[in-house]
Amino acid sequence: MSSADTNEVDARVLTVTEADKAEYRRLDLWLAAKLDDLSRTTIKRLYEDGNITTIDGRSLSLSKMPQVSTEIEIEVPPPITTELVAQNIPLDILFEDEHLIIIVKPAGLCVHPAPGHPDQTLVNAILYHCPNLKGIGGEKRPGIVHRLDLGTSGVMVVAKTQEAHEGLVQLFSRHDIERAYETVMLGTPKMQAGKIETFIGRHPQHRQKMSCLVKSGKKAISHFKILKSSQNLQHAEFRLETGRTHQIRVHASQFLNAPVLCDPLYADVNSQMNRISEEMKVLLKDWPHQLLHAKILGFKHPISGEALHFESPLPTPMKEIINLL
Repeated sequence: MSSADTNEVDARVLTVTEADKAEYRRLDLWLAAKLDDLSRTTIKRLYEDGNITTIDGRSLSLSKMPQVSTEIEIEVPPPITTELVAQNIPLDILFEDEHLIIIVKPAGLCVHPAPGHPDQTLVNAILYHCPNLKGIGGEKRPGIVHRLDLGTSGVMVVAKTQEAHEGLVQLFSRHDIERAYETVMLGTPKMQAGKIETFIGRHPQHRQKMSCLVKSGKKAISHFKILKSSQNLQHAEFRLETGRTHQIRVHASQFLNAPVLCDPLYADVNSQMNRISEEMKVLLKDWPHQLLHAKILGFKHPISGEALHFESPLPTPMKEIINLL
């Protein structure tokens, strides 16, 4: 990847051949051979962070070679030179034990250090809150299994131990987890409820965006329904079967033709503001984020097997907009 591309994700796709299957017994050894610029430690980190996946959404194990013709996408995030430091950032904690911590992420808080956000992230906050963190992959860092975009608020689970992290990775790989989001969309969607099934890949022209109008990508499945409607505004729920980058925002804008309100990446926000009431404009005047909230998260504890269910209230501006519908 050239220096001009350091702010972009380096996405690569490899296909397992019959020769690969015959030569290699383990996925990590095959990847290390094919990706000679990445160490096995880096490959393991990418896998644990959910950046090594199959195009068709099937689960993977580093200790086992997948079937012939399996297409595997490897996303290498841009390098971050800043070392992780513990920072005293307030956390809204719903649950915590020795293995997991469940928090409500506010809109505007970045999950992990990235270009433009070297610190003051959720990872920095977790390191401060958990000074005795056992760590993941031999390093003192929390295990981030799923992410919420910078402007998206809501419930997140973070692993505190390697064992819990591996268990969560398997739960997400099997889609054995309940995730419900609520949003406010502007426009008239093509359906009131139903299953949305597309492929999502990186936009060919705008590299910061994803798209479901591509020939190839990862399978993305959302279950959608309108909860409340008023003229061109829709209060909607999305239940995720998969968790692709920007999945709801892409499905809302490109499949349903009703972008999330105030979405700075997938909507023309200035145009949206001209189509809502003056009262709503006032409520959103100082709100620079998309109206999207991860409301429900449910799963079985990866260690104890206990059924866990968490729900978080909508952020104030979003709640007030919905009340006006």
